[in-house]
Amino acid sequence: MWNLRCLLLLLCFTIVAAQRSNTKWLTLNGDAPLVIARGGFSGLFPDSSYNAYMVAMETSLANVIIWCDVQLTKDGVGICFPDLKLDNASDIDVYFKNKKSKYLVNGFPMQGWFSIDFNFKDLAPVTLRQGVFSRTEKLDGTLQKILTVQDVANQVKPPGLWLNIQHDTFFTQHNLSMRSFIISLSRNVLINYISSPEVNFLRSIVARFDQRVTKLILRFLGQDDVEPSTNQTYGSLLKNLTLIKTFASGILVPKSYIWPVDNSLYLQPYTSLVLDAHKEGLQIFASEFANDVPFAYNYSYDPSAEYLSFVDNDDFSVDGVLSDFPVTPSATIDCFSHLNKNDKSQAKFLIITSEGASGDYAGCTDLAYTKAASDGADVLGCPVQMAKDGIPFCLGSVNLIDKTKVSQSPFSHTASAVPELNKTNGIVTFNLTWDEIKSLKPSISNPWSEFRLYRNPKARNDGNFVSLVDFLTYAKNTTTVSGVMISIENASYLANQGFGVIAAVLEALRNAGYNNQTAKKVMIQSKDSSVLKEFKKSRYELVYRVADDIRDIESSTISEIKSFASSVILTKKSVFPSESKFLSGQTDVVRKLQSSDLPVYVQRFSNEFVSQAWDFFSDSSVEINNYIAGAGIDGVITDFPGTAARYRRNRCLGYKDQPLYLSPVEPGGLLQLMARQSLPPAEAPNPILSESDVVEPPLPPIAKITPAAGNESTADATPTSRFGQSSVVAAVLTCCLTILLVDLVIF
Repeated sequence: MWNLRCLLLLLCFTIVAAQRSNTKWLTLNGDAPLVIARGGFSGLFPDSSYNAYMVAMETSLANVIIWCDVQLTKDGVGICFPDLKLDNASDIDVYFKNKKSKYLVNGFPMQGWFSIDFNFKDLAPVTLRQGVFSRTEKLDGTLQKILTVQDVANQVKPPGLWLNIQHDTFFTQHNLSMRSFIISLSRNVLINYISSPEVNFLRSIVARFDQRVTKLILRFLGQDDVEPSTNQTYGSLLKNLTLIKTFASGILVPKSYIWPVDNSLYLQPYTSLVLDAHKEGLQIFASEFANDVPFAYNYSYDPSAEYLSFVDNDDFSVDGVLSDFPVTPSATIDCFSHLNKNDKSQAKFLIITSEGASGDYAGCTDLAYTKAASDGADVLGCPVQMAKDGIPFCLGSVNLIDKTKVSQSPFSHTASAVPELNKTNGIVTFNLTWDEIKSLKPSISNPWSEFRLYRNPKARNDGNFVSLVDFLTYAKNTTTVSGVMISIENASYLANQGFGVIAAVLEALRNAGYNNQTAKKVMIQSKDSSVLKEFKKSRYELVYRVADDIRDIESSTISEIKSFASSVILTKKSVFPSESKFLSGQTDVVRKLQSSDLPVYVQRFSNEFVSQAWDFFSDSSVEINNYIAGAGIDGVITDFPGTAARYRRNRCLGYKDQPLYLSPVEPGGLLQLMARQSLPPAEAPNPILSESDVVEPPLPPIAKITPAAGNESTADATPTSRFGQSSVVAAVLTCCLTILLVDLVIF
């Protein structure tokens, strides 16, 4: 996909793709919003580099606008570079160690290597590099040279060109005329848009351009920043759109001008700015879009969800978005816009949640399950744990410290090491009764907290835990859900502790009415073959989870798996292995399993960009597409079912020719664009799954545990049934179903 020769193919068919939807947009002219690629695909490649521009055109809508921040060199050559200072996004400091300067820029002192101190020929050895330190530097070493504006026009040949003139006053102070440069350039280069945050610059050129051909755009900075020409803040200028209309065709504003966020990074009500600008006859473009920075928690780390709030709501659409990752708004506009939850699915695969919508609420709570069902999950998952009084319930870990606020509860003193479960400090679920566990506050999982990415902080302790029977009853009576997946781990250890988790699950399924119905799928999942063999006499789908990353699987292993399971769960890296987060290839494991009639599900999908390989552009929809359209898997196990459900409905899946922004990426494609010295070190290959890896001894019998004298609680005194569950509780479960249905209204 990343071979630049694909460009011609892209231009042939994405023009058609962009025209397939006849939906009226709420933009000023009724056309689809524009995608403006800031410095090309600057979210991955060095800003304003040839590769960045070309990949942006390969992966975007056919009418993508290429953005160039124009700087002037000492000899008046216009170059495309993201900043006045050259040291942030190039290696100029390596070649000119002693040419560091200090200047006042808009009244503030700045120090570094400035374009005005170098003739363009001086910059010949300088190469571009990634200027955002959180982004990969592996694509820097391909000798990407600084391009002139003329180079971009002649070599890149963009469908549309946007020149941003950020510092006209600064260049004027140093006897360089940006006005003369732009006017001279326009004699042989078609410029579609010229933006600037300086009113006087736009006024100085307005008479020289036909705004039907070249639109002038006033770029707004922070609301409290002062515009140098008028000495007004940009917030004040915003109140006089009529004045702006006299010298500009539109405005470019930070996205917070339209959808403000509070100090906690939650959305506030949208402003009237888009409607006001359109009423005045001004186009309005929104900036500061990037997939790899935190944005409002309301979007659940899904960049397409953010774009949709700007281009596809019931009240307005901006006329374009300025993005570091143009692939995402391109797919959003063409594929994901104007969809309804009831639209027909365009792809067949299961959307499974292991703990409900655990990306938005604490996993295995009523709120997480409700959100998952509302978002379009097919199968709700319940990892079964056992309480001290034998009641099975849903929780993603046997260690309460992982998923609850137990450390801040009266039970914190019960923490101890459980070496058999690899817990050095844990409060295991079977140390507390179900009533005690229900009294605990849940705690949302933050698997990427080391990157300061947190999930829905305002609701991090919201929701209530549910028993297995509660869970099964809810799923059975929820029309949008087609099944459940019950996960069982640690069965051998639990048996040695006197808990019969297998029998408890079977009894709960019977009591909830799943043993005599076919409307709801029941999946029993475990990484232990001994567990699945206990369910062989049932009619349930038995799912074997391959816990480790593998590179291949032996035929004898597949035959053994088929003897106890009817489907398989793989890790993501078992399908697309990677090195230092770059895809290095694709295994044949999925094909081999499916050819033996074993459906394959893959876990675990998250929206947070750090969970994805660089090849997926920090976009969860791109990642899902690669596994569904590229690897052909049968289902995804995800923390964010809403993202997968929207992907499944997207209209581009129904196109005869798939646009490249919704085509699977080529595994290893980014590695091909790296210099040899930048390639990540080769990692040890993943193992091959052998038959001995899946063969296990049968589960031990349930131990009869006698409570220690003096330690009996009220719950301990209750006799237990042969299922390891309170016989009193088991007797009333069926009678309580009606009451539970009422209680579950809180879902």
